[in-house]
Amino acid sequence: MSDALPPCPQCESAYAYEDRNQLICPECGHAWNPNAASPPSDELVVTDAHGNTLQAGDTVSLIKDLKVKGSSSVVKVGTKVKINRLVEGDHNIDCKITGIGPMMLKSEFVKKS
Repeated sequence: MSDALPPCPQCESAYAYEDRNQLICPECGHAWNPNAASPPSDELVVTDAHGNTLQAGDTVSLIKDLKVKGSSSVVKVGTKVKINRLVEGDHNIDCKITGIGPMMLKSEFVKKS
């Protein structure tokens, strides 16, 4: 048995113990293999047209003229937009564009500024 075992990934209990090739938490009952690759995180990762990771609060600029659905307005190339939040789905950037209002944009049409 090793001296320093990692805490439980679910409840952070320090009382995990070894049982053959896995660790078990006596407090929550979670069993895991410490040598296995960590599971993919559930965190949403959104990238711009150049592969840069975007976060809420970032400023991005448009790389293409975009027509506003239901209007005759067009959002021009180079327009800077601050990201309010990132959401899952086809249009994954929620923002507010000056002169247009709240919009949802696809991340493939923006680049990080």
